[in-house]
Amino acid sequence: MNEKIMALDLPPSATLGEPTRAYFDKCMEKLGLIPNVLLSYAFDEKKLNGFTGMYNELMLGDSGLTKLEREMIAVVVSSINHCFYCLVAHGAAVRQLSGDPALGEMMAMNYRAAELSPRQRAMLDFAARLTEEPDRIGEADRAALRSAGFSDRDIWDIAATAAFFNMSNRMAAAVDMRPNEEYHAMAR
Repeated sequence: MNEKIMALDLPPSATLGEPTRAYFDKCMEKLGLIPNVLLSYAFDEKKLNGFTGMYNELMLGDSGLTKLEREMIAVVVSSINHCFYCLVAHGAAVRQLSGDPALGEMMAMNYRAAELSPRQRAMLDFAARLTEEPDRIGEADRAALRSAGFSDRDIWDIAATAAFFNMSNRMAAAVDMRPNEEYHAMAR
């Protein structure tokens, strides 16, 4: 691999266990690439397993949130945190899932400029507030989500997704994680 994926040197791939190599093979089969975030987390295989388990459950597991809504949360949180990796990777996912290249850009630049449903606006306002002012979240914030039609389980999923991407953004910043070049051209 010629492309620099982060500021830290990765261990040789030969040291990765068979389940991780199989997971990476499945990524190549389904996505045509191994996301650099996974290669970066391969720095510590146990943490990679924790990261992928949580990511897959949050982003692909059963939820009252659509896959698009979860990706929108990822982009809004990453926009606030100025996370280059996640803005590029999850912006591409928003473009793909919505079929709207402009929506992905608006989510990255200023989600408030996008034409959103009241449900989506409430969800993203909550995710933004949780990112910017976590100490100010209160019952009124949860009530606004309930008024927009979210269940308590949905509120948990919104919060868990926002919290996960806040953590992920900080790791990406700490190691100067770089997005795969392929993401830049996806769904344009």
